[in-house]
Amino acid sequence: MDSSLLFGFTMIAYILASAIYIGGLLFKTPRLGLAGTCLTWGGVAMHSVATLLRWQESYQIGAGHAPLTNMYESLVFFALCIALTHLFLEHRYKVRMLGAFVLPLAALSMAYASFSPRIDDSIKPLIPALQSNWLIAHVVTCFIGYGAFAVGGALGLVYLLKNSRTPKEEQAAHSLLPGLAAIDELIYKTLIFGFLWLSAGIITGAIWANEAWGTYWSWDPKETWSIITWFLYAITLHVRFTRGWSGTRIAWLSLVGFVAVLFTYFGVNFFLSGLHSYGSS
Repeated sequence: MDSSLLFGFTMIAYILASAIYIGGLLFKTPRLGLAGTCLTWGGVAMHSVATLLRWQESYQIGAGHAPLTNMYESLVFFALCIALTHLFLEHRYKVRMLGAFVLPLAALSMAYASFSPRIDDSIKPLIPALQSNWLIAHVVTCFIGYGAFAVGGALGLVYLLKNSRTPKEEQAAHSLLPGLAAIDELIYKTLIFGFLWLSAGIITGAIWANEAWGTYWSWDPKETWSIITWFLYAITLHVRFTRGWSGTRIAWLSLVGFVAVLFTYFGVNFFLSGLHSYGSS
């Protein structure tokens, strides 16, 4: 079995898990949520094995490197980070049914990687700029942050949807989702987690840039949008700490921040040229 086939099975597992979580939420059936969790764990296990297999396959063709170097590989790793972040929150805070909003993001990332004609899934030798020991440190730290921000954006959406109900509607719903205060706290904790990892990603990227290009910062479009995204989340956390912002305002900011993450990730690669343009290949 090769990595592509196993990634395909992983995508199916995430799609099924998403459908089951959504079904459990709509029909108020907690047992379906448990089935979704089991499928998610199975998907993560297959995902991890597939990643190791692709790494091994790169050595077999003489282009050995960590599978983190092009758009296809980054998309599947992004999906893994989203799924792992969800499983951690589910285990730590007992918020199983949030999977109805989070797992579809992982499924979409895998599906886009698998079916988009713009995505090349072949394994190729690294270009010189990527041949560095900083590759894994930079990409992993950035994408753990991206995964956390994806979950934070999903939580923001959940908050806004629940907050749009009248008190009577909310009381009658007997929702399997956490209350508004609990969701608000989860948004806050998730954004802090993502912010720390994104900060580490920017630092490791600057060190790597100095090694590869002789400068820590060149205002390349990717670098520019990374720092814009960093400031958006820094402002969000700042107003939370100093102004006491919470609830709807933080939920909206979590969504705005995630849109910035998506543009930093996709928009720069596909629409702007620069030193990071190889990410779209």
